[in-house]
Amino acid sequence: MIGKAPASDLSELAWFKSSYSDGPEGDSCVEIATTPTRVHIRDSKLTAASPTFQVTPATWSTFISHTTSH
Repeated sequence: MIGKAPASDLSELAWFKSSYSDGPEGDSCVEIATTPTRVHIRDSKLTAASPTFQVTPATWSTFISHTTSH
């Protein structure tokens, strides 16, 4: 499930960069912020101006298990 949160809801989230996403200049990263019901994802280069999307924790877990096992 993908959803979009109102911008006001996103300002309260604690965002952190992925340790698996790093470009040659250290700026090619994604950031995530978690809540009990959603994992929010955005481009760290754009921070608050970045479009975001959200998935359920189960969907995020499935994504991570596929990306870290290869």
